[in-house]
Amino acid sequence: MACCSHVDYQELKPPTSNQVVYREDCTQCFDTIDGDHGLNVCLSCFNGGCAGDRNHGFLHFERFGHPLALNIKRSLKEVQRDEPPHKISRLAIAAETDEDRYTISKRIVCYSCAQDDIDASSDKLTAVIDGVMTAMTFSKREEVKAWEQEFIPCEHTVCLVQGESRQVESRDLIQCSMCNLKENLWLCLECGNIGCGRSQFGGVGGNSHALAHSDMKSHAVAVKLGSITAEGSADIYCYRCNEERIDPELGTHLAYWGINLAGREKTEKSLMEMQVEHNMKWDFSMTTGDGHELSPVFGPGLTGLANLGNSCYLSSVVQCLFDLPEFRDRYFLPDMEPPFTPKPAEDLETQLRKIADGILSGRYSRPSGDTRAGPDQAEVPHQKGLAPAMFKHLIGRGHDEFSTMRQQDAFEFMLHILKLISLSKHPEGVGNPVESFRFSVQQRLQCFHCGKVRYREDEQDNISLPVPARRLSPDSSSSTPQFETVTLLDCLDAFTSQEVVELSCPSCGSIDGFSKRSSFKTLPQELIINARRFELVNWVPTKLDIPVEVDEEPIDFSSYISSGPNENEDILSDIEPTQSSFKPDQDAMEQLVGMGFPATRSEKALYMTGNSGSEDALNWLFAHMEDPDIDEPLDKVLPSHDKTKDGQDPVKVAQLNEMGIGFDHAKRALAATDGDLNRAIDWVFTHPEDSMDVGSEACETRALGFDSTPARYQLRSIVCHKGSSIHTGHYVAVVRKALPGKGDSWVMFNDEKVVQVDDIQDMKKFAYLYLFTRV
Repeated sequence: MACCSHVDYQELKPPTSNQVVYREDCTQCFDTIDGDHGLNVCLSCFNGGCAGDRNHGFLHFERFGHPLALNIKRSLKEVQRDEPPHKISRLAIAAETDEDRYTISKRIVCYSCAQDDIDASSDKLTAVIDGVMTAMTFSKREEVKAWEQEFIPCEHTVCLVQGESRQVESRDLIQCSMCNLKENLWLCLECGNIGCGRSQFGGVGGNSHALAHSDMKSHAVAVKLGSITAEGSADIYCYRCNEERIDPELGTHLAYWGINLAGREKTEKSLMEMQVEHNMKWDFSMTTGDGHELSPVFGPGLTGLANLGNSCYLSSVVQCLFDLPEFRDRYFLPDMEPPFTPKPAEDLETQLRKIADGILSGRYSRPSGDTRAGPDQAEVPHQKGLAPAMFKHLIGRGHDEFSTMRQQDAFEFMLHILKLISLSKHPEGVGNPVESFRFSVQQRLQCFHCGKVRYREDEQDNISLPVPARRLSPDSSSSTPQFETVTLLDCLDAFTSQEVVELSCPSCGSIDGFSKRSSFKTLPQELIINARRFELVNWVPTKLDIPVEVDEEPIDFSSYISSGPNENEDILSDIEPTQSSFKPDQDAMEQLVGMGFPATRSEKALYMTGNSGSEDALNWLFAHMEDPDIDEPLDKVLPSHDKTKDGQDPVKVAQLNEMGIGFDHAKRALAATDGDLNRAIDWVFTHPEDSMDVGSEACETRALGFDSTPARYQLRSIVCHKGSSIHTGHYVAVVRKALPGKGDSWVMFNDEKVVQVDDIQDMKKFAYLYLFTRV
């Protein structure tokens, strides 16, 4: 072993509990410790850099001068298949550890001395190495943080009042007090009653006797006995809130009934573990019509993403977006050095390039080398899949939903990504790929009494189409409602059909209302369509399985493009009601407030939808839940020309201007958000441009999309969902790919599984998102 003076490097210190250690994969590509060359972890800042062809570890040294790195290489141990299996006595068997599965080798590299096997026997270096190897990895650290923030205490757990203290006998802890079930048992923390829970995923039985006890006694808080750990974690459920919660004093509350935490061992899966397992097991068929397994495919653009636990929504959206030429050209830059940044794992540009390289290069698209799956695995093993942990953390950071481990809505996530990319800085001469999605929708309003009209345009980067629900006659053999098949053109017809809105006319004073018709002023290069398949059942949005026929051949959208105002029309200058004169429809307001929406939100939704009724307002509310100003009073969020004339902080205006936001738009955003810069950034995205009268100078200078015909669009990819709710179930993506020797084919991305699919008719009919490209 070589000696090196850098082992006494001043900055050489073990990682603290607050420092992140990247010892699984490179922060700038997906090379991992399982690769032929292993991973080099910087011993100064604990960045992980690959040691192979790209050698991002050496690039890190060149940029920051940190001399020493710990090379970690991991390989699978051989498994003896002829060993008799251990008898499983209960569910809580010890999980297989890395030490059980892998052989791990370590050596010290000094970039300054160009030595790759430095003597690591010094006490200082040994302490640093031990610290790196025992530190929680980045992905585990973020996963733990995400799980921890899932649940919070409530007033019923914090202010829990317990009845007369007694010792709950051990025999009482093994059976429901109202039936013979001996699993899925819940202890009422208020009186010590044991009751079985609800029937759970995976065949776990339950007769809901814990819920029945809660209803009878009005006791709110219960703990799942099999989920309690010696560390004090457990499933806590508040029946009063109807939510999972945490109990900060669980140990004390259990001791009240004679249950000692130190003696507890987790013996059952938690509710969240069962939810993740359930979501990952949704049956998207991986076999052909004659029962043969679908063929895995490998190569550039055919790389799967591993499920991090309810992350299929992310994987599906990413596969669709990075298939587009605008995203490939913008982020797949194999011949270019990664951006210069001291924290590549926290840099959006770096992580987007890392994702693009991972799934488009083909370097990682190969059959899994792990033969431990057993004899029943596929003839051709699927991929291991890339783990996009850094990307998921960065994209979700600070977001109430996407930072968690829960299943999320793929459409909302796609819009979230587009928003972050739009607001990020793009190198000079490089375009924003989101521009390819942008287009204008035009609304034509005409007074029923005097016939005068007004046009307005709104910038969009997606379209959410209502799917007409045409019920078929009830089938006695099925309790599930059946619906008539509709076409995509039926959905477009519904979107562009005439509506009636209640507005008073400023020209003739009539209160008879206006007709409103929406159409496309322009169409984009890449068109995102969300098929909105739900209806209100007792004012609860319920998903409907309505089949939609979508042609794989190009579809002409020409008939949905507006011809604009004609010379014979009498144009109104303004018919928008001011906030002070706006009177929301009282029936609609009462319905929205009765559903639990605050009055401020309800009024705003009715205003933004032209007072056209509760259903339109409800759709608007669902689409704008994340608006930063959703709870601001109406008069504060409406664009005010008086406000834009007021002076805004020039520094903040300049900051927004540097992000590519126009000067006037930046001033309006700051005026609408009381000068709050962060809220102004969000406001800009949710209000891409104020609605403008046709003929205004700003409108003439904007060129969003195309208004030429024919406007032919071909289906490029879809995102499909199975499950009763957007927050449960499973997502997959199906993408049109040019496979070698096969031409245009459909490829399904089911997390890490990437397979060719010959027939996607059924999947198309029930897809949640459709991505079309202009041809």
